[in-house]
Amino acid sequence: MSAICLRAEAKLVTAFQDADPMGVVYHGNYFRYFEEARRLLMEKIDYGYRAMEASGYLWPVIDAKVRYIRAIEYNKPIKVIATLAEWENRLKVNYLIVDAASNERLCKAHTVQVPVTIEGQEMQFAAPPVLKEKLLAYAAVSKELGEIFHD
Repeated sequence: MSAICLRAEAKLVTAFQDADPMGVVYHGNYFRYFEEARRLLMEKIDYGYRAMEASGYLWPVIDAKVRYIRAIEYNKPIKVIATLAEWENRLKVNYLIVDAASNERLCKAHTVQVPVTIEGQEMQFAAPPVLKEKLLAYAAVSKELGEIFHD
């Protein structure tokens, strides 16, 4: 597996409507926070949702794991950091949610997505060439990715 160091950070303030009656963010809402960080991550390489669709692929989430470390209350400034962990056969994105003020770890998670053709609804067992092209184009103008391709 190639070493990757592509990351994005979403700065959010948890909303009242995200909380349960105890004032704690409902666990299902964490996935919206992950989604925002993942959206920023993929837009960094110019492969956001519209670009995915235009390339002929959908990327459904097929697996997710979440470790809730500490409760997050509403009106809490947080940072959601998304890091691309795998891309060659699937997209695996790792997440870390931290308190924006103290950097205390609040949650860690990952999601796994696979490419599916829009036309035939067929799952692909390797990432489509467009993903590698987007990563190469980004690597050409950014020092963030470093050496990720071993051809």
